[in-house]
Amino acid sequence: MSNMKIVVGEGSCGIAAGAEKVRQALLKQELGGAHVTIAGCVGMCYLEPIVDIYEEDGTLKRLVRVTENDAAQIAQYAVTGDESAIKELLVSDEDKEFLEKQTRIALRRCGIINPEDIDDFVAADGYTALKKVVCEMTPQEVIEVIKTSGLAGRGGAGFPTWFKWNAAREAQGDEKYLICNADEGDPGAFMDRAVIESDPHNLIEGMLIGAYAIGAKNAVVYVRAEYPLAIKRLEKAIEQATAAGFLGDNIFGTDFSCRITIKAGAGAFVCGEETALIESLEGHRGMPRLKPPFPAQSGYWRKPSNINNVETFANVSWIINNGGEAFAAMGTEGSKGTKVFAVTGKVKRSGLVEIPMGKTLRDVIFDIGGGMKGDRKFKAVQMGGPSGGCIPASLIDTVIDYKALGATGAIMGSGGMVVMDEGTCMVGMAKFFLDFTAKESCGKCIHCRIGTTRMLEILTRITNGNGKPGDVELLEELCYGIKDGALCGLGQTAPNPVLTTLKYFKDEYIAHIENKTCPAGECSALISYSIDADACRGCTLCARNCPVNAISGEVKKPHVIDAEKCIKCGKCLESCKFGAVIRK
Repeated sequence: MSNMKIVVGEGSCGIAAGAEKVRQALLKQELGGAHVTIAGCVGMCYLEPIVDIYEEDGTLKRLVRVTENDAAQIAQYAVTGDESAIKELLVSDEDKEFLEKQTRIALRRCGIINPEDIDDFVAADGYTALKKVVCEMTPQEVIEVIKTSGLAGRGGAGFPTWFKWNAAREAQGDEKYLICNADEGDPGAFMDRAVIESDPHNLIEGMLIGAYAIGAKNAVVYVRAEYPLAIKRLEKAIEQATAAGFLGDNIFGTDFSCRITIKAGAGAFVCGEETALIESLEGHRGMPRLKPPFPAQSGYWRKPSNINNVETFANVSWIINNGGEAFAAMGTEGSKGTKVFAVTGKVKRSGLVEIPMGKTLRDVIFDIGGGMKGDRKFKAVQMGGPSGGCIPASLIDTVIDYKALGATGAIMGSGGMVVMDEGTCMVGMAKFFLDFTAKESCGKCIHCRIGTTRMLEILTRITNGNGKPGDVELLEELCYGIKDGALCGLGQTAPNPVLTTLKYFKDEYIAHIENKTCPAGECSALISYSIDADACRGCTLCARNCPVNAISGEVKKPHVIDAEKCIKCGKCLESCKFGAVIRK
C-alpha cells in the first residue's frame, strides 16, 4: 500500500479542532510507506478534524472527528488494509449527503489538493485557463465569456462582473489596477478565508485573467490581518507561481506581465466598501469616497481600478475552461451559477455550502444542513450578515437568488447564513448586529455615526426591560432616515436587521416593551428562575451545575434559588430531569 496518501484537513477550522496534532501523531507512526500530506477545508467544519485516505486506485475513505489517539488505528489500516481498524472513524452515509448535494465550482479543489504545493494545483487543471486566455484570446473575448456566464459580484452587491471589467478596460489611463477584496468582515462568514487557505492558486489564476481583461499590470489582494494562515498560504502561492512563470513578466512567453502583492488590512468592516478599501490601501483611514467618479475611472492612486471579491475570482478559471454557457445554465434567469454560503448557528451540519442559485433556503438548512440541533423548531435565518435581514420560518421555501431574497428584506450578501431556533430572541439578534455596525461605522456621515448609536441605545433599553411606548415607531423612523441619508453601503444597509425583525417578529418587541418579558427566554434582565417545591426531588443536580452556587437545599428535599446570586445562565433548567426549574 505504498502509494496510499493520507491527507489531513488543515484549514483554520481543522487546525482549531486539533488537525495539526493529528498529523504530527501520524508522522510518528509506521505507515507502511503511505504518504502524509495536508489539504485545506473541505467544508464539513462540524466534523473536523478530517483525515482523507486515498487508496492506490484513487478510492477515498474519509475519517471524521479524528484525534491524535486515533493515529495508531490509521497506521494499522495503512499497513494491513484491515478496515475494521478505522470503521468507527468513517464518515456516515448521512453526513456524506452534505457534500453530495452540493455543486462545487469556487470550492471545487478545496479540501482536495495541497494548498502549499503548486504541482497539486497544476495536476488539477490549474493555470490552463490562464494559458488559454493569454495565448488564444483577446481581452474583449474574455469579457464576452464572462458576460455570457452571467457572473455577478459575489461580495454582496451582485453587480455584473463583465460590466465592471469592461468599464475599467475602456477607461483612459496608462496604468490600471486590479484589486481583490478579501476583507471578509461579516460575523459568521468565512467563505473567502476558506478559498484562500484551501486553493490560493485558484484566486491567483482568476485575478490574472481579470488583470489581462482590463489591462492591468499590478494587482493587490486586500486581506484581513486576522487571517494569518490565508496570508501565509497566499504568499507562498505567489512565490511558487512567480518561480514557475505563471506570474510576473512575459507570462507564457507573451507580452502580458502582471504582479500580485498582498495588503493586510486592520479588519474594518467599512473597508468592504470598495472606495473605503482603496483609501485604506493608500494608507489613509478607511472611509468611503463620494461617487462618481467610480473606481473604474478613478480608483487606486486615482488610476482606473477594478475590485472583485475572492469568490468572484474563484469562479473565473472554471468559466473560461467550461464556457460561459455552462455557468449560465445553472441558477435562475436573474442569478446565474452557484453561490457559496457559510452556514452557522443552530444547524446540525455547519460549514461551507455551494449550491446553484434557485435552490431554496429549506434545501440548504434542512436537506444539506440536516435541520436544527436537538430537533428544535426552526425560527429564522439571518442572510447577508449585519447588512442583511432575518427571514422567518414562514418563508423557508424562498428561492435563493438576488431578487427573491431582496423581496424578503434581506440580501444575498457575501454568503453568511446564521440559522436560529426557537430559543433565539429576535430583538437581541437585531441588537447584536446593530452593536457591530455602530462600532464599525467610520463616522464620516452623521446619519450612520449617530443614527446607529441611537438605535443601539433603544434596542439595549428594550432588552434590559426599560422599553417605552413609541420605541417601535422611533426605531422605524431612524431606520428609514439612516437608509436615506447614509453615504455608503454600511449605513444604508445597517437598519436591515431591525427592519426585518420588526416586520416579521413585532410581537416580540411588543412583549419586551409592554409585558416586560422575553418570549425566547434569552434576555437575562427579563427572566427569572425558581424551583417548584412540589416537583423538586432534591437530587442536587441543579446545585452541582450552578456556576455561582446560587442554589441551596438538602438531599431529597426541595431546593431554592437565591435570586440575588443567580446570573440566569440556565444551567439549572438544562440539568433538571424533573421539570422542577421554572423560567419566567
